[in-house]
Amino acid sequence: MTPLHSVSVSVAGAVVREVFEEAGVRVEVERLTGVYKNMARGIVALVFRCRPVGGDARISDEASAVGWLTPAEVGERMAEVYAVRLLDAVGGGGPQVRVHDGRRFVS
Repeated sequence: MTPLHSVSVSVAGAVVREVFEEAGVRVEVERLTGVYKNMARGIVALVFRCRPVGGDARISDEASAVGWLTPAEVGERMAEVYAVRLLDAVGGGGPQVRVHDGRRFVS
């Protein structure tokens, strides 16, 4: 079996690598903030709060825009099922587990 620490280090490494590849920003992973299940598409997204530590923000094939938003701007510019991920990340609580149908959250 792989020790839990090794698994979390490899997940954090993947997060760091993906953020840099997609947005040009180097980050340090702080913590898991949520698990979001899209029942319509069978996708589970793990969301992590990260702190920028370098790099130059840029767009890519996977990021059409890169920017820093206030919580109010997140709510105005993003669909609910995506905005809540960012709002959960800046909130002070533990990791959230949420289920949605691609457009709206379901209970």
